[in-house]
Amino acid sequence: MRDFIAGLPKAELHLHIEGTLEPELKFELAARNGLELPYANVEEMRAAYTFDSLPSFLRIYYEGMEVLRTEPDFYDLAMAYLRKAAEQNVRYAEIFFDPQAHTSRGVPFDVVVRGLRRALMDAHARLGVRAQLIMCFLRDFQAEYAMATLLESLPYKEWIVGVGLDSDEHGNPPRKFAAVYERARQEGYLLTMHCDVDQDDAVEHIRQAVEEIGVDRIDHGVNLLEDTGLVEEVMKRGMGLTCCPISNGFVTPTMKAEAIRKLIDLGVRVTINSDDPAYFSGYVQENLEALQEALQLTPGELADLERNAFEIAWLPRHLKDAYLAEIDAYAS
Repeated sequence: MRDFIAGLPKAELHLHIEGTLEPELKFELAARNGLELPYANVEEMRAAYTFDSLPSFLRIYYEGMEVLRTEPDFYDLAMAYLRKAAEQNVRYAEIFFDPQAHTSRGVPFDVVVRGLRRALMDAHARLGVRAQLIMCFLRDFQAEYAMATLLESLPYKEWIVGVGLDSDEHGNPPRKFAAVYERARQEGYLLTMHCDVDQDDAVEHIRQAVEEIGVDRIDHGVNLLEDTGLVEEVMKRGMGLTCCPISNGFVTPTMKAEAIRKLIDLGVRVTINSDDPAYFSGYVQENLEALQEALQLTPGELADLERNAFEIAWLPRHLKDAYLAEIDAYAS
């Protein structure tokens, strides 16, 4: 099964580029920028990656970003992930980036987006991996800051396929950003939004995202199962969920494998992704392996998960069909 998964053409739709910052690269960038890290070595840093909730993860996550200062830093960050993606036969990726995590500490938006964009172009040319950027707003900042970030992104609109919403969900419901999302829609951005696992008011937040904001898809979202009416609405709209089993197991007691099984059986367009793999010790290959082992998924079911991913990807129809044909040829 591992060999089958390794060869399966994949799409990754829930990947935070800052969450791919491996300890080795973190030390390299710290040295480049003359920064001291609070760890003696890579092993000590990895040992500090112990989380039992979303807030406990976010504290270390944002601390790690301090080494990202220059355009080459962001280029190297993205290229490291894209090389890993190519090794795991990821044919297409939609990559979240958090500009406010950088502009709030003095790194210009232009520096961030240019470094990432250049890596995406080089990866397509050299590695055969196609990728697009999704700009996320940090929901624990003010909506006004999100709107300012949206406006700052407009000169780079052709480089950014959509917008998302991430970070600490507690007390930061989707409707807080309704005006930002409406403006983003007007500007032609596609819309997604984190509805993290087992958060306070999780089902209500999914309802707001679907019915009030009108997102195109939902990131995480397994608490959808708690409301049959919402399940029906999501299916009627053909929306997908970008689930992340391994990261679920770090911030909740389980990977939510059984919930994912129920969503699959209901016919919801579930996809499997890696979220923040440098912190959760698993890229998309490892996430698919973990879920397969937990649920005893068949090769056909694994192929269907990747078909779901390409179907809900923000790609033109002709490219979706080309990738789907690759999966069909491989699975047969």
